[in-house]
Amino acid sequence: MSDVDIGLGLPTTVPDKSGTELPSWAREAEQAGFASLGVLDRLVYDNFESLVSLAAAAAVTSRIRLASTILIAGYRGGASLLAKQAATVDAISGGRLTLGVAAGGREDDYAATGADYPGRGPRLDTLLDELRATWDGAGPVPGIGPRPDRPGGIPLLVGGHSRAAMRRSAKYGTGWIAGGSSATDYGELVRRAKEEWTAAGRTDRPRMVSLVYACLGPDAGPTAGRYLRDYYSFVNVKAERAATGVLVDPAQIREAVGAYARAGCDELILLPCTADLKQVGLLAEAAL
Repeated sequence: MSDVDIGLGLPTTVPDKSGTELPSWAREAEQAGFASLGVLDRLVYDNFESLVSLAAAAAVTSRIRLASTILIAGYRGGASLLAKQAATVDAISGGRLTLGVAAGGREDDYAATGADYPGRGPRLDTLLDELRATWDGAGPVPGIGPRPDRPGGIPLLVGGHSRAAMRRSAKYGTGWIAGGSSATDYGELVRRAKEEWTAAGRTDRPRMVSLVYACLGPDAGPTAGRYLRDYYSFVNVKAERAATGVLVDPAQIREAVGAYARAGCDELILLPCTADLKQVGLLAEAAL
């Protein structure tokens, strides 16, 4: 359809999620030809934990890439445990993990772990420095493994629409990821992210990724609306925008793929609104 890679989200945050069916979703996504499996991250919500879910997907697949899209890394304490967890998932998958991170916007997630919400940006910078150093064998605590096989460690995507987030991407990342933007807005965000990349002296090309919600079938609109209004209930305006902006028609999905590709997107991840396994085939038929 286009040059943009199409990924599929794991249904870890939806109301009808099923731990026993999650591996089947991962297997079918790989068989359908999706490029990657993404996963959302929350703490104070009834969802499955992100890295554990990716480990489950890694164990039952062999080719599809795995990505946290994104992990709210700043509330997870120091880098030592996260470095080990991510490197373990990477090892189980045979080097297929990309670690997407961002500061996040949920104050209650930080409060639940006793982490400082206002200082989350600088803390994330420190954590990313320590992650890279730990994977290189030069972290603040010696002897932590496993060491990733890939040179430079696990690829990092950095998310966020602020200038600070884009600068963080240019300093630490292999690319930048957007969440909650439209294809119309995405082109401008890509331009700004690339500007920060150039200002940081980077000569390599950043990988640009984005997320969109999609749901197909006869009850797609109401199903997606109920889920998204609940998931984003802490930000009422965003909840309504997400609920009304979800892609509920194959033609809408095809149009969105083309629009994101023209805006500079390298990979578009379709986030599901239900764990119904039929969605994998329906979304693959529409997008691939």
